[in-house]
Amino acid sequence: MNKEIKAIYTIWLREMTKFSRERVSIASSLVTPVLWLFVFGGGMGINVRMGIMGNGYSAFIFPGIIGMTLLMTSIRSGISIIWDRDFGFLKEIMVAPISRISIVLGKALGGATTAIIEGVFILLLAFIVGIHLSIIQIILVIPVMFLISLGYNGFGLAFASSIQSSEGFQGIMGFIIMPTFFFSGALWPLTNAPGWLKTISYCNPLTYGVDVMRHIILGEGQFLLPADILVIICFATGTLILTSHFFSIKK
Repeated sequence: MNKEIKAIYTIWLREMTKFSRERVSIASSLVTPVLWLFVFGGGMGINVRMGIMGNGYSAFIFPGIIGMTLLMTSIRSGISIIWDRDFGFLKEIMVAPISRISIVLGKALGGATTAIIEGVFILLLAFIVGIHLSIIQIILVIPVMFLISLGYNGFGLAFASSIQSSEGFQGIMGFIIMPTFFFSGALWPLTNAPGWLKTISYCNPLTYGVDVMRHIILGEGQFLLPADILVIICFATGTLILTSHFFSIKK
């Protein structure tokens, strides 16, 4: 067990070291959510007046923008598997005397940590959209961010393990990230949405992650909080088990 924990820590530390050296990439990855929050939120907020958004439109989409940040960073971190394979590092750790589950956990925890760091940065901008967060709210929302990030890291790693090129991975992720975001209820309430939109959104794990954060940050949500939390726990567990299976059958 001690050997496995050391392996997880070593892989996690490697991911963090790579993250700390990619300052330009970190800054560029934060531009998109900030633009969505201020440009889209500000522009639409002037034109949207709905009674169910008591805190204003920018505040309403704020948890969704955090969810988008976690989603984008988490899934894209899966590309590190392809780079590791190209540089031969993946082959070295696959033949090391450690379990494949430890490799997956180390990679997923590293990706989740970077996603949380970027998510916290967006979280600290809450005051700009008129949201005053308490320390308790910040402490409560971080584990939720961790579960969301862990789930989508597992998802990204599972895809990356079966794709041969970084170009192919980025192309497929482009078709996954934005639809997942749009069908998460991040930009509009699902209460009065068309039936087809509700059906797709209810099958999207990010919908429940955004709803949990909306409960904590705004004190309002569409679903019951325990149900939201159960879904994102099941999603994170399921994707990690699936990814571990993919890795275990690889030669």
